[in-house]
Amino acid sequence: MIYELDPSNCSSNWTEEDALSTLDADWSDTPEERLSRTGHAVVAVILGFIMIFGFLNNLLVLVLFCRFKTLRTPVNLLLLNISLSDMLVCVFGTSLSFAASVRGRWLVGRRGCMWYGFVNSCFGIVSLISLVVLSYERYSTLTVYNKQVPDYRKPLLAVGGSWLYSLLWTLPPLLGWSSYGLEGAGTSCSVTWTSKTPQSQSYIICLFIFCLGIPVLVMVYCYSRLLYAVKQVGRFRKTAARRREYHILFMVLTTVVCYLVCWMPYGVVAMTATFGRPGLITPVLSVVPSLLAKSSTVFNPIIYILMNKQFYRCFLILFQCKHRSQENGHSMPSRTTVIQLNRRLCSNTVTGNVPTSLRLNNNNECSPPVSVRTNLPEITP
Repeated sequence: MIYELDPSNCSSNWTEEDALSTLDADWSDTPEERLSRTGHAVVAVILGFIMIFGFLNNLLVLVLFCRFKTLRTPVNLLLLNISLSDMLVCVFGTSLSFAASVRGRWLVGRRGCMWYGFVNSCFGIVSLISLVVLSYERYSTLTVYNKQVPDYRKPLLAVGGSWLYSLLWTLPPLLGWSSYGLEGAGTSCSVTWTSKTPQSQSYIICLFIFCLGIPVLVMVYCYSRLLYAVKQVGRFRKTAARRREYHILFMVLTTVVCYLVCWMPYGVVAMTATFGRPGLITPVLSVVPSLLAKSSTVFNPIIYILMNKQFYRCFLILFQCKHRSQENGHSMPSRTTVIQLNRRLCSNTVTGNVPTSLRLNNNNECSPPVSVRTNLPEITP
């Protein structure tokens, strides 16, 4: 029997919802290769740990910002932005992959997969770009003479710019330049790395260059210059500056190593899946880099917040591990010194009440030292 279709009837009844329903029907939530039940259980345990501790660590940072006035400095806005984006990843991203790993399959369909891929990519890039801007801020603070009046304009522009930059690279897959789909064992979603179309491959190349390659180079350059500047200061002050050098060296190495360990394996596996032969990346091999990238939400607050002496003092006061008498806002003079050096290292001046940072002056003439009081944290009512 032959049925005739009326084209006008088809065009009138075919709606956008029908098109989306057809796409959902064609989309499969079953990956080509699956993990064993034990494998899914192990991944679920790890994701549960990342979700809980990532959320709590970043929530603690937000509480410290709300509780202590002295933490609300311009540069700390970048730390707040990192914690906010990492916490949003735990809430809107890691929770979905955790539930999928518990059940052993993706649970929220194609639209949920697109949402997950967009949200994880967007918040992840915001955190990465904020870390890069923070490295440049630390480098410029040490090597460039800055005014002592707090300037919130540049950090706010950096925060807004990190979100716009992230949207610039995460919206195209929703608009047709590449796409979001299942990855690995089928319990998480990301950019379709295995697609061999020219559009998808061009997008992945640009994403790798502008959201991983260039940020890594900028971070390595800034921190290497920072280390060089501190070593130059150590030639003049063999005691305080030497301890400062070791502290900064430990912070820099921890920062760069954690950044590379969390994100570089994911980038390498993604590029291999895109340009390597099909089947080269197994589900297990793709799951491990994804877990490392998600673990950055746990480690970022520890490295960038709790290793900071100012935040750590506030942390101790918050949990009453330090005497309450230090909360009254009275100034405590710092025993460390600030040394201002020009490119020729022409001065060696010590002041009394100064911040604990070491500054280098880029001018050809020596500048007088700047004296600033450093207050202990104050608790807002």
